[in-house]
Amino acid sequence: MARLIVNKNEGKIQGTVRVPSSKYHLHRALIFGSLADGKSTITGQSGALHIKDSLNSLKDLGITVTKTKDGYVVEGGKYLPRNGTVRVGSSGTTSQFLLGLGSRSIGSPVTYDGHKALKARPMGPLLNALSEMGVKLESTNDRLPVTVYPGLPEGGHIKIQGTLSQWISGLIILAPFASKDTVIEAIPPLFEKTYINLTIDMMSQFGVKVIEHENGRMWTVPANQAYQPCDLSLEPDLSSAAFLLVLAALHPCDLTLEGISEAGSHPEGKVLELVQQMGVPVSVDKENDSIRIQHDGIRPTADLEIDMKDIPDLIPAMSVLAALSKGQTILKNIGPGRLKESDRVKAMVQLNKMGADIQEVGDDLIINGVESLTAASISTYNDHRVEMAFALAATRAEGASDLTFPNAYKISYPEFLDHMSQLGLDMKIEQNQKVNRKESVPAW
Repeated sequence: MARLIVNKNEGKIQGTVRVPSSKYHLHRALIFGSLADGKSTITGQSGALHIKDSLNSLKDLGITVTKTKDGYVVEGGKYLPRNGTVRVGSSGTTSQFLLGLGSRSIGSPVTYDGHKALKARPMGPLLNALSEMGVKLESTNDRLPVTVYPGLPEGGHIKIQGTLSQWISGLIILAPFASKDTVIEAIPPLFEKTYINLTIDMMSQFGVKVIEHENGRMWTVPANQAYQPCDLSLEPDLSSAAFLLVLAALHPCDLTLEGISEAGSHPEGKVLELVQQMGVPVSVDKENDSIRIQHDGIRPTADLEIDMKDIPDLIPAMSVLAALSKGQTILKNIGPGRLKESDRVKAMVQLNKMGADIQEVGDDLIINGVESLTAASISTYNDHRVEMAFALAATRAEGASDLTFPNAYKISYPEFLDHMSQLGLDMKIEQNQKVNRKESVPAW
């Protein structure tokens, strides 16, 4: 089996890297463009595998998306399925945003299906909520594959657990097509609110109105609305930039990140604030849309309690940064992290194999910083963020670490290994590493 082999870095991180476009924004732009009758132009691209999953799904639904030199043109309109199957690959966002929209298909039902790991993820609350809205569907054990029949939703007052934003966003995206107004109520606790806000903000760019109630966990979507074609430019991917920021915090560096100068509307934008709170010197150049991290070697200082309920995708990167910082860091409300591509909480506790001091206590991760780590064999559970986080940890570990599923990074940040090599880090994929354990797959 192939492994990602990472050796400790002894030198200075030096260079310039352009931050890729946000796949969070691109997923939504492609899907909203597909719903608008006409052409929408998107400036910015991503080679992330999850974006390819969305492109494949839209193709299966009969939507034409043309890749241009600097983006995409989406020709939206009716969903005319090609063969009755919609490929969602390994993308939870793709599957949960598009499931309800299968009810827009003309003529025949569509069956959504995906990779093995995604088929293991339960989605009962979303399927039940869609049924309550009037969508006719069939599934086994509340998992993929799911068959959705033509027939637009009715709307109504729909309640759903606030555990995953993708469930709520999927309902909000579908609701404008309902025959009567839809009220979507998240049953507390509500997590990942930043992701829902992004969905609503981008829907407004496509001419769709969503009204948030004062309690912050209910939304009214007026019926019989139509998505309008839109031209937009993508923001930078702060979730990818997070790994570059953590890398810069862990080593002496002079690193310039191009294409980013503020958090913008990205759900993970808080990472810029967090690394600065921990003592990482970040200089912002808004005129040239860049930031620079420059120091001759510091040890970040933690002593923070960070609420992760709205930024669960930062759990892997922040766990590594906290593990090597001074003091104690408590990552609170980590529950949503257990329901991603893997159980990211379980995955990151593996830092203890490298000599870290990290404990899972209820819905908190308690991390006491250590000065250095030791190389280890790590299971990434085929989770892109887990793999990239442990790759960074391994650059501060004595010896050579090996990580399973070495290509997982391509799911969201396909430039990752090239960028690491460009910055002088010793990371490479090797075959036939003799490691006495089985490959792990995500489990929930």
